[in-house]
Amino acid sequence: MMTSHQLADELRRVATTQVSDITRAVKEGQKSIALNEVRDMARRLSLLADAFDPKSATEKAEPQDGAQAA
Repeated sequence: MMTSHQLADELRRVATTQVSDITRAVKEGQKSIALNEVRDMARRLSLLADAFDPKSATEKAEPQDGAQAA
């Protein structure tokens, strides 16, 4: 499990790197690259959330009552 300090450091790193890449792609008119960077940032943030709160990752992996697995 990550400490809150580790989480904060990683959030700053992801935000700085990803937002910089997204900004650059938008300025260069590269929409598909910008969208890929947004998706990558969402994936990284989700992984961070799971690392900080492993219980939430388990809950997401288990289908809810009445829900069908995809």
